[in-house]
Amino acid sequence: MFGISANQPSAAPTVTRLARYTKADLEEILGTGDDPFGVAGTGLTWLPKEDHFGVRLDGRLVAHAGLLRMPVAIGDVETEVMGVGGVAVAPDVRGRGLARLVLAAALDHARTQGPEHALLFCRPPLVPLYQRLGWHPLDTEVLVEQPGSALVTMPLRTMVTPLHDTARLPAGRVRLYSLPM
Repeated sequence: MFGISANQPSAAPTVTRLARYTKADLEEILGTGDDPFGVAGTGLTWLPKEDHFGVRLDGRLVAHAGLLRMPVAIGDVETEVMGVGGVAVAPDVRGRGLARLVLAAALDHARTQGPEHALLFCRPPLVPLYQRLGWHPLDTEVLVEQPGSALVTMPLRTMVTPLHDTARLPAGRVRLYSLPM
């Protein structure tokens, strides 16, 4: 399952479950920019994740993925998904499989939580990365809640992956019964 984080350069990176994930942790991974995920232009308000997984190299947090159980309607079916968000890998260590590693650990945990699918939102340039990791883009409208407004159509690409071999995604429009994660 999860190992103890690598604190030596020669140790293979492993994932740990993080007790908390703060703005300082995000800055340790992506720096101090105003828009670390490149989504501020959407104007969306996001929910914080509840479960956090990270990779440390030489004591430094270099990768993260967060999870949050979310109520949704897909077509006429009301269900839940595991929302995945806050996926980040430090620029200086990209290309080493750390996104795959941290997402695999997060999804292993998600499989124990009950929902049949995991869902994430990403910028279009990241779609090929997530496809290589087993995610599939949805070709349907996705509605999300926002403070003080009616439902809005998610402007980012929605990706989904099954959490179990027998999982079948219902057909139809997706409506998240909350803010996005």
